[in-house]
Amino acid sequence: MFLQSFLILLPLFVLISSGFLMGRIVKLSEDTLLRILADFFMPMLVFSSLYLSPISPLEMVTLSGAVVFVMVLTLGAALIYTNLSRADRRIFPLPVIFMNSGFLGIPLMQLWGGYEATNIIIIYDQIQTFFIFTLGYLLLEGGFSTKGIKASVKSPILWAVIAGFTFNLFNISLPESLIKTFSFGGNAAPPLAAFALGHSLSGRNKGKISIHVIIGIIMRLGIGFLCGILAVKLFNITGLMKTVILVTSALPSAVFSYVLPARLGYDSTISREIVIISTVLGVVTIPLSFYLAGLL
Repeated sequence: MFLQSFLILLPLFVLISSGFLMGRIVKLSEDTLLRILADFFMPMLVFSSLYLSPISPLEMVTLSGAVVFVMVLTLGAALIYTNLSRADRRIFPLPVIFMNSGFLGIPLMQLWGGYEATNIIIIYDQIQTFFIFTLGYLLLEGGFSTKGIKASVKSPILWAVIAGFTFNLFNISLPESLIKTFSFGGNAAPPLAAFALGHSLSGRNKGKISIHVIIGIIMRLGIGFLCGILAVKLFNITGLMKTVILVTSALPSAVFSYVLPARLGYDSTISREIVIISTVLGVVTIPLSFYLAGLL
């Protein structure tokens, strides 16, 4: 089953590798690539998926509770470690709390579980995205800031989430041609996300692997999976949603966990190394998490 999972995910790994190699050969603007993805194609995918999602409001609430539960536990583990060590409590928790449920998780679940699994991971990702641009800024700035609030309000993905949930909840109808347009554009998001992830990693110079990096990777991949197990048990989640939550909770660290502090002028070296190494390890850990999820 491990080999079967790996073969299913092979197109994903090929696209990530292609983005990495392209980044080594051709100098592309990382900021432009991420903006095109995050501000144009991803919002179209998010809105169309949420608008068409068959997931009931109760299932959305249950999923939201599980996501928040996982993030709270991983945040607690990260803060305990920073209190026991010299790790920066502003930077270290970010790659531990936030997994790559967007650029990696969405194309991953599209390949593995199709439309239904994609709908679940999109909701998971957008709940997390909300916390990246709120809790993330809160950790970095030591409290709420005007800068963080402005960044959240300006995020097209955030408005796509709000609109998608609202239109779905109140059964607001839109012209079929418009929905087809959003769906057509959104279909470009998963492969572009995988390519952008590879490209983001290509321009990073090799850094020092410190004990903080090692512990961060263990927390993100190992404790993340354990938190996922506790979440599905606590909220009595079964079936496809259980697998999506378990695997997503153990995904490599989110790219934004180093992009966000870097854009605010903080040293994101540790976050960057955790992202890079956990992503490389994902070739093994992702099929393994699917295998373990099937046993539970």
